[in-house]
Amino acid sequence: MRASGILLPIASLPSRYGIGDLSNGAYNFVTMLREAGQKYWQILPVGPTGFGDSPYQSFSTFAGNPYFIAPDKLMAEGLLTEEELQDYDFGDNIEFIDYGKLYIERFKMLRKAFDRSSGETNKDFMEFIRMNSSWLNDYALYMAVKDFFGGKSWITWPADIRRREKEALERYRSKLYKDILFYQFLQYHFTLQWDNLKKYANRNGVSIIGDLPIYVAFDSADTWANPELFVFDDRLEPIAVAGCPPDAFSKDGQLWGNPLYNWEKHKNTGYDWWIRRIKHCFSLYDVVRIDHFKGFDEYYSIPPKALNAVSGHWEKGPGIDFFEAVEKKLGAVDIIAEDLGYITESVKELLRLSGYPGMKILEFAFDSREDSDYLPHNYDRNCIVYTGTHDNDTILGWFKSITQEDQAMACSYLGLVDKKHGDSSLKDLNWAFIRLAQQSVAKTCIIPIQDYLGLGSESRINIPSTLGRNWRWRLKQTDISPELIEKIREMTKLYGRLS
Repeated sequence: MRASGILLPIASLPSRYGIGDLSNGAYNFVTMLREAGQKYWQILPVGPTGFGDSPYQSFSTFAGNPYFIAPDKLMAEGLLTEEELQDYDFGDNIEFIDYGKLYIERFKMLRKAFDRSSGETNKDFMEFIRMNSSWLNDYALYMAVKDFFGGKSWITWPADIRRREKEALERYRSKLYKDILFYQFLQYHFTLQWDNLKKYANRNGVSIIGDLPIYVAFDSADTWANPELFVFDDRLEPIAVAGCPPDAFSKDGQLWGNPLYNWEKHKNTGYDWWIRRIKHCFSLYDVVRIDHFKGFDEYYSIPPKALNAVSGHWEKGPGIDFFEAVEKKLGAVDIIAEDLGYITESVKELLRLSGYPGMKILEFAFDSREDSDYLPHNYDRNCIVYTGTHDNDTILGWFKSITQEDQAMACSYLGLVDKKHGDSSLKDLNWAFIRLAQQSVAKTCIIPIQDYLGLGSESRINIPSTLGRNWRWRLKQTDISPELIEKIREMTKLYGRLS
């Protein structure tokens, strides 16, 4: 069945609390999706973020981001007051997130709510802890110990707790009991609020597409609690780290720095940790996009002290054996394979064997020097088409950045060229690209909200391999008009994608 949706991170939602969260702005966006005839809302990873604020570098692959807990819902439970909420400074720019202020103010606010909560006398809270103990206890202890040592990574902690010696674990659990309970409290409320939002979305015919990063952060509860699952030396430091090789877009490649998996160990356990991870994702989302699908075929390994990715090399990943194990345990789950970048024949074969739809990005299609798999006439139905993703510029920003030759090719392909006068009409260029995506044979079409709004590079979410202004852009409450909703709906209907 043909369908379409919109890409918008939770952090980018309108909210009066400095960052998009699970308050009314999220519910209003779901309502807008329904009115616009959209089937899907695609988001980015929802885990707690650390240095650089990237959702792809989280303190836990299982936990939710405390920043997304809606303060007004805590207020409704009597844990905060309106007057108190007005005392916190979450930043005064409704278009950009001030992570520095959030880090200071949000946790003060959440700690106050925790201090007023019923804590261990709340039977639902204690049942939540019990039901999620396989990951929650390690995560809460990790964060409490991390706070105790001034926010430093676990690799710098004293040897006994760094290596999880039994006596040390018991000592810190006792010493930091209240702090551990605080982090469990945050996950309880995140989960309550998330579950309510997802139910609302599903009741309104909207499915949520979540995002599962292939790698976890080194500074995370995942690596500290499960070092045997990663390629570490005797000192628990990475032997190699993840990234991408040099290409036309980056002469030095991309040095992500994430630890690599010990795939032999994972296979020997029946991929148990991975399967629990994917199962948890499907408790949060209806569809899961697996980031960097290529890494399951082969992954790029870089020396840990390297300054860039030039000195890396390829190693073989787990291949179809991994996905067969997932299907055996979880059944035929709804997965999207992020198969972007340099794709070899072996990756194409893995995609074919898995049966998952891959991704097609229109911004990758228009190279005047050669034909491209990303041009819509080369698609098959089992794919998801995007104008761009969170890692790309907006359509308008991108078009301004490409060569005149590539611009001319795109205009010709879109039918915007006036052959008589030899020029092109760029009015509503974003809508021309959206139309191209919507009319393609791809079974699903996902458009970033910035492209529907006709925004430029100022609204870009992320520029890979850079730090500074990434992950900060926010949608304003007034950006989406009834006229825009109707226009989205009419185009969706025209091309047989109406939900």
